[in-house]
Amino acid sequence: MNDTLSQFSVLSLYSAMAIYAIAFILFTFDLARGAGREANAAAASDSIVQATGDGSIATLTRVKPDAATQPRGRGRLARIAMAMTWLGFLFQLAATVLRGVAASRVPWANMYEFAMTGTLIITLVFLIVNLKWDLAFVGAFSTGLVLLLLGLAATRYYVEVVPLPPALQSYWLVIHVFVATLGTGFFALGFALSLTQLLQTRREYRAVESKPTRLGWLKRLPDSAQLENYAYRLIIIGFIFWTFTLIAGAVWAEKAWGRYWGWDTKEVWTFIIWTLYAGYIHARSTRGWRGTRSAVLAMVGFGAVMFNFTIVNIYFKGLHVYSGLK
Repeated sequence: MNDTLSQFSVLSLYSAMAIYAIAFILFTFDLARGAGREANAAAASDSIVQATGDGSIATLTRVKPDAATQPRGRGRLARIAMAMTWLGFLFQLAATVLRGVAASRVPWANMYEFAMTGTLIITLVFLIVNLKWDLAFVGAFSTGLVLLLLGLAATRYYVEVVPLPPALQSYWLVIHVFVATLGTGFFALGFALSLTQLLQTRREYRAVESKPTRLGWLKRLPDSAQLENYAYRLIIIGFIFWTFTLIAGAVWAEKAWGRYWGWDTKEVWTFIIWTLYAGYIHARSTRGWRGTRSAVLAMVGFGAVMFNFTIVNIYFKGLHVYSGLK
């Protein structure tokens, strides 16, 4: 029975990956079509328009494009892509639940399961945040990242269902890891917005200098200040979850190994990530860091998260490393 459920889990996961791939393509096409629309609009608005009255008088007018009048909102392709992302999420949820039932435990005890559950939470955060704010323009990043991580996990890090190691047989596994993945989901979306903010800042500078740019499609998106505000709010939520992760990990370590802190590789990198994001929040709120510097620091923080999830889990040895790989 467990083998059957495990096979259905794999099938559901590959189905989710196929759906995410379609959503990624649709999100990308939506951005590309937006770029085409913006280029045509800019060319038309910057052309010379000849108006004739009775045939003897002609007035030449050059109309400058106005960013405030550029079209925004979610296009048809983006709406379809969002629906596909919801569908892919449901298939991935089924895959994760089936894996957990097959193992008779929570499905995050090895690298393959970490990837499955972590990307599920990243997608969930993206979908829920879009119920409040229209951030479909980072859908290509979200679905692309999830697809990449799931592809690596399914092809390189898949392991059969195995029992939990003794150190993981604790209710803290449910609390500690789940909260960490929630924090990662918000950090991922904050990274996407910070990257978009950098591109938007570049477009705005070139627009002020009246220089040509290939980033005209960004006119459909919020300005760089608004993108930064979105990223800041999401990163604060992620930081709260990560702080609880650090505390819960220390409590669990004391119960499992008799000490709260042992400078294990995973512990050190968890603290480094906390320090980077604490510095980001402090610098932005009290030191007046705005714009490019805050965006770069947010991106460095997420880079540390991904390093902790991939390199540390796979190549470093320690009490916290449970990749499941031999």
